[in-house]
Amino acid sequence: MNLKIAVIHDWLVGRRGGEKVLEEILYVIEHNLKPQKLELFTLVYRKGTQAEIIEKQKINVSFIQKAPFGLRKYRNYLPLFPAAIEYFDLREFNLIISSTHAVAKGIIPPPGSLHISYCHTPMRYIWNHFHSYFGHKKGIKKVFYSYITNYLRVWDQISSERVDFFIANSNNVRKRIKRYYDRDSELIYPPVDTDFFNCENGEKKKDFFLIVSAMVPYKKVDIVIEAFNYLGFPLKIVGEGPEFKKLRKRAKGNIEFLGYVDDFSLKKLYSEARALVFPAEEDFGIVPVEAQACGTPVIAFRKGGTMETVKEEDTGVFFNEQTVEGISSAIDKFLNKRFNKVLIRENALKFSKENFRKKFSLFVEKILKERKIDKS
Repeated sequence: MNLKIAVIHDWLVGRRGGEKVLEEILYVIEHNLKPQKLELFTLVYRKGTQAEIIEKQKINVSFIQKAPFGLRKYRNYLPLFPAAIEYFDLREFNLIISSTHAVAKGIIPPPGSLHISYCHTPMRYIWNHFHSYFGHKKGIKKVFYSYITNYLRVWDQISSERVDFFIANSNNVRKRIKRYYDRDSELIYPPVDTDFFNCENGEKKKDFFLIVSAMVPYKKVDIVIEAFNYLGFPLKIVGEGPEFKKLRKRAKGNIEFLGYVDDFSLKKLYSEARALVFPAEEDFGIVPVEAQACGTPVIAFRKGGTMETVKEEDTGVFFNEQTVEGISSAIDKFLNKRFNKVLIRENALKFSKENFRKKFSLFVEKILKERKIDKS
């Protein structure tokens, strides 16, 4: 039986950490598994936003793509996400690989197929970050979102049973998978392009600090802005999102918003920054690893994925509370330390693309062999 692979990804509207993982999953599929058939399925897809290895695939989209404002405001269709992902017909495929932080793992696999899910996190806005996303809602809106998220939690747990094997992107997420789904998982860290992100060009450190983040509530960019409004140090902020305009209005003149930047510009910013400030409780967090690959230390919240990627005292410093005082104290601590950029980069190398490709390929091939699915 030849391999016919369906790859499921939540949505394709920008190129962030999840999409970079998807690129490497597709690389392994094309170079190691070499399927007879390969197709990509996603809720919505904005053409031209992805790397070539994604753009060249046959990409199937859900009915949300053609719904009113579906492509631009797809998040408004959250209650319909389960129905949209279940609508896909995968009867032609015998291997399903989902890359998910939302609903992609909830597809309905055909009988006899194998479903492996690379989980970036169980849906954060219905589980551990519900109040960050919906806590500001008032009255009937809050009641509505509470009702919807309760329904989504039930669906999320039930649909987790459609997965044969989970892969977690960190020990942090591994614990969540066990807690919310009562499932064990394999640990394979996400790939970071440590070959591209490097400090070989010898850029000299400049006076600014750096944030690279989506402009959404749980990223806590607002607290860093308040801290730097108080401290007065130069801060550059890279990223876009629904909170962009509101955050920019709160910032003083020492804070510069750069919006989207290409990878070459981002590498230069990483290399020149005094430090990356990372205030979020992230599932894994590719950004801190990219910064370290460029020899730049990290000032991070002591929770989540950075506990696995940042070595205190050696490659960065932590703060214990997501407050102005917590961040200010960490920056004071950082200013009194010296860091070795060679050692910082060495810490990042264990999260390389090569390591991911090797571990992901070995895991999938082992499962195929156990299930007696012929990939030839």
